[in-house]
Parts: sequence; structure tokens; C-alpha cells
Amino acid sequence: MILKLERKLGKYAVPNLMRYVVIVYALGFIVYMINPQFYDAYLMLDIDKVLKGQVWRLVTFVIQPMESSLLFMMLMLYVYYSIGTNLERVWGTFRFNLFYFMGILFNILAVIIIYIVAYIMYGTGYSYPISLGYLNMSMLLAFAATFPEARFYLMFLIPVKAKWLMYGYFVLMGYQIIASFMSKGVFAGICAAVEILVTMANFFIYFAMTKSYLSPRNIRRKMDFSRSYTQGVREGMRHSNIDPSTGHKVITRHKCAVCGRTELDGPELEFRFCSKCNGNYEYCQDHLFTHEHVQ
Repeated sequence: MILKLERKLGKYAVPNLMRYVVIVYALGFIVYMINPQFYDAYLMLDIDKVLKGQVWRLVTFVIQPMESSLLFMMLMLYVYYSIGTNLERVWGTFRFNLFYFMGILFNILAVIIIYIVAYIMYGTGYSYPISLGYLNMSMLLAFAATFPEARFYLMFLIPVKAKWLMYGYFVLMGYQIIASFMSKGVFAGICAAVEILVTMANFFIYFAMTKSYLSPRNIRRKMDFSRSYTQGVREGMRHSNIDPSTGHKVITRHKCAVCGRTELDGPELEFRFCSKCNGNYEYCQDHLFTHEHVQ
């Protein structure tokens, strides 16, 4: 399914998406420093006001700053920029765009669900103030699932593998949901459950859809293949290969630098050269937008 979407919409993906995300967060921090009430009054996702015509709130709510401290804000921007950039490099631009924008849509959905639940329970809607914190958390978990052996340093001192950090966050989120039900009541518990589970649904759904493609073993295999692949000389775009139907050596015009398929593997295959790779690297349609660029 994602491959079909990528073939149709891949050209619309935004390269270096995290660069623009960081700019938006920085702009939100500046707005907060100038007028802390401006975001809540005009930009936050308030369903009541959206229904009254302020539809821009469906977009402007993403400008909410992650931190109120300049130091911690800069640190968070650096961390999430690094994580997002690495995910885009490994997944490809389209897939990372899909993951991030799905997260934004699920944030909107979570606010709508809580609004409807409040209306059913109390006869009036309630716009629960959800930030993009769990979207950023889902990105961190995605990084941990993709690179489980990577190390993070808690308090800059204690090394922890990404996979254990991911398991710890799952336990913490489960505890937050249970504690909200027990200490704050049913509605607060529902709000906590919806906020955590729905806003992070992009992580669960996306990885369920791409489990084999994004498995650490498959990613490592593709990266090792890319590093070990010897640059071929175009020479009229000819390659020496074995015809699978006859077993004889033949000359082919196309060969994917990732999977090694040629036009002999299927008449439906299309091949393109990547303008961002340093060299004459050709890819099939399945890897044109998902390969790691060779620099």
C-alpha cells in the first residue's frame, strides 16, 4: 500500500522536513516569549472555535513550543532534528513525511474524540489542550525501533540502549493512563488514554504496515549492500547478468543498485537514475525514493 502511495505521491514529499519543523518550533518559541497568551487565544486547537469558523487552528496548533526555557528548547530541537534526519535518511523522504503528517492528523483526531466524549458525558464539548509532545515521542520510539542498539546517554552520563528506553517509555505511558483513571476520575482517564494512544497511533499503525521493510535486520542489510556496492560505469547503461529463464549470460540495460533487479525480472519494472547520488546509480521504482543517497 505504501509503495503505491509513494509511486503516486512521492514527488510531493518535502525533503529535509525536520529543517522546517525546527523553524516552526523556533517561531512558536519566539511568539511565546513575546506574548505567552497569544497561542492559547488565537492558535491552539480549540474545536469550539474551529466550529465557529476559525479553521486556521487546525494548522497553527503545530507552532506550540516544546519548552519554555531557551536552553532546553535548543537541546530538544537538536535532539529531534537529529532523530528525524536519521529516520528520513534510512526510510526515505516520502515515508518519513507520511509518518510525521499522520502524527499531526492523529493529534487532531484525539482532540475531536475527547470533545465528543465530553459532549456525551456532560452535554457540552471540551477542547482538551493536546500538544505535539507525543508526536515527538513517537518519533523517538520510531528511532529506537529502527536502531534498537543505538545508545542514548541519560543526564549525559548513563548509557542506555534505545530499545530499553523504548520499553521504559511504554511502561511509563501505561502507568500514566492507569494513574489518571485511579486518581482523577473516569473522564480524566479517558483523556489520558486518548491523548497517549491516539496521538501515537502513527507509530503503531505505520510499523504494522511496514514491519518487514523497517525491521532492523532489513535496514542493516540494505545499508550494508549500499556500502559494499561498487559503482558501475554507465557505458551505455549496459550490465552483464544471467537471464533467469535461460541461464545464459546476457547484457541488460538497467540494474537496481539496491535489489539488483534488471528488466529481465519483470516487464513492469521501471528504472531511473538518482540525481542526488554522487555517481551513476540507477534504481527500480520500489527503491527510487527509499534508498540511501550515496555521497
